[in-house]
Amino acid sequence: MSTVTGGCFCGAVRYAITGEPKSVGICHCESCRRIAGAESVAWAVIPLAVFAITAGEPCAFNSSPGVTRMHCERCATSLTYRVEGRELIDVTLGSLDDAETWIPGQEVFCAEAVSWNALGPSNEHFAEGSSGPKFEAG
Repeated sequence: MSTVTGGCFCGAVRYAITGEPKSVGICHCESCRRIAGAESVAWAVIPLAVFAITAGEPCAFNSSPGVTRMHCERCATSLTYRVEGRELIDVTLGSLDDAETWIPGQEVFCAEAVSWNALGPSNEHFAEGSSGPKFEAG
């Protein structure tokens, strides 16, 4: 099993992943957009048991009830998203040392996507989360 590594822009926080993601996707929800300062955020959904912080200590905050996000306190790189009680952690693809390691195959909260951000033509599209209805642009 290979190890995938990543961390923040300034290098203060590092992590390692020793397993495969459950899914890889792009989120268009307003909270992800605002926290990242971007039109969307690409995530890998990782079993919590195979994710470890290997250097530094990320800053954690509750972005909404039951949701904890972590980022570097020094450079503010967004690193993770975790729903309370779920044994999974979402890791930003942009914080991986090799952002090409995993390729998104789905897009969620497409109903909240900004109009100028084209959805990936080969991805599955969901109006909200991936367990909800499919999204049809138009």
